[in-house]
Amino acid sequence: MNTIADIQPGQGEEIIEKESRVTPRTQSRRVALQALYVWEMTNEEPDTIIKNFNEDERLADLEFDLFKELLANISQQAVELDALYADYLDRSVVMIDPIERTIMRMGVYELQNKPEIPYKVVINECVELAKRFGAEEGHKFINGILDKASKQLRPLELSAKK
Repeated sequence: MNTIADIQPGQGEEIIEKESRVTPRTQSRRVALQALYVWEMTNEEPDTIIKNFNEDERLADLEFDLFKELLANISQQAVELDALYADYLDRSVVMIDPIERTIMRMGVYELQNKPEIPYKVVINECVELAKRFGAEEGHKFINGILDKASKQLRPLELSAKK
């Protein structure tokens, strides 16, 4: 299992090659997760992180606008995003692993701000990020929390499915 800290510039290409169905949007989310983790750990400005990631050639093969939107808005709205799922936790938000916390922020951000993306797609993308970068059973935790948050953030979409 790769962790965010294990990913170094130039590494991971062999993993990505094996996953021929990785879309630019999925790649945008993966790199945004890495950038948000850097932001969480260092408090660097998003523009500095973008500059560094660009120099490390991490911004290839992704939708740059989505990556930039996720990094800028999630770093700016972290407290508000945490509040959207905090009621569904069995512990304080600060007690959640930084990777899982970042993935949940990404999920609730997209549930709230990207209605063109079906809620099941948002949850699935976050679960896949958690499987790849999170703790061993973190994807189950994230799936449950985002499922509950989707009922709050996408009530019309969920009621239309019934």
